[in-house]
Amino acid sequence: MKKIMTPGPTQVRENVRMARSLATTNPDLDLEFYEYYKDTCDLLSELLHTKNVCYILSGEGILGLEAACASLTEQGDRVLVLDNGIFGRGFADFVKIYGGEPVLYTADYHQAFDVKALADYLEQDHDFKYAAVVHCDTPTGVQNPIEEICPLLKRYGILSVVDAVASMFGVDIDVDACQADIVCGGSQKALSAPVGLTMVCVSDDAIRAMEQRKTPIASFYANLLTFRDYYKNKWFPYTMPISDIYGLRTALENVKDDKDIHKRHAEIASATRKAVTEAGLKLYLESGFCATVTVLEVPEGVDSAELLNTMTEKYGVMIAGCFDFLAGKVIRLGHMGENANVEDVAMMLGALDATFADMGYALNASMKDVFVREIHN
Repeated sequence: MKKIMTPGPTQVRENVRMARSLATTNPDLDLEFYEYYKDTCDLLSELLHTKNVCYILSGEGILGLEAACASLTEQGDRVLVLDNGIFGRGFADFVKIYGGEPVLYTADYHQAFDVKALADYLEQDHDFKYAAVVHCDTPTGVQNPIEEICPLLKRYGILSVVDAVASMFGVDIDVDACQADIVCGGSQKALSAPVGLTMVCVSDDAIRAMEQRKTPIASFYANLLTFRDYYKNKWFPYTMPISDIYGLRTALENVKDDKDIHKRHAEIASATRKAVTEAGLKLYLESGFCATVTVLEVPEGVDSAELLNTMTEKYGVMIAGCFDFLAGKVIRLGHMGENANVEDVAMMLGALDATFADMGYALNASMKDVFVREIHN
């Protein structure tokens, strides 16, 4: 079995796997499951520090992002797409699909958004129904300050859609303090449940905007309003994946019981970045580092495909390359959720040390040794 050290999917704890193997009932007919589902959604709201309603949808994290867009966007709506990463830019495609007009605000991909510059931009143009922003853009690892961006948008009456798929539970997110309207997460990232579920947190303002649309939402499966009265009516819009939700609930309880989860993520991320730079390798970012993933540039003369294959086949450790314009140019080290522990990250960095040696590339220092030193300092 290969050790998965990618920036999602992550390793899954045994109690989550066992929860998914429990005997199931009929989630459409058994009223006790409606209570279980609501309690699980309420636990999610608690962990995200919000009074907003949360839903668990059957589909990978992309479903939550598309559902937010489908539910808000009408023909001709101007939508601000905050673009400083591949996933940030990609939201424009959803907007176009549902008839909106995406307006890209593009900034340096090597750092987090400059909120003052964004404020200056909005002072000149703020006629937007909503804005989409990625909290952690996984291809580059940049973390954007949603705690500043979303309140700025709210001052202009602009709703916010936050992609927190790669950050949720690896970084503390206070949804109410951020004034975020829709926040999307995924089961397979720092929550460390298997792939297949998306979590969506929705504000009253966002629900009101959906209800006041002039045209029907152009989707059924990606229509967030279909969940609005599920508990009152004891009716789900489709059969819930009950085993997946059992596993998700256990993963949420794991997070609740882990009082140092955010501190541990931050310390491991910092030590990993230090290990990379002391070894003489270059981080892709200049600032705005997220605690869940480290992205480093592939050195001149090193073939990224060979590096990844050697890591996987010789050392049994799976890390990630990238795609789009970063294909072959960077590698990504995951340290989120169950992967965010000293033993596994040290092992990953040791395997990376050995892989560079196999490829004839001399490092200035052992990444594993630097990491262990930093953790214990």
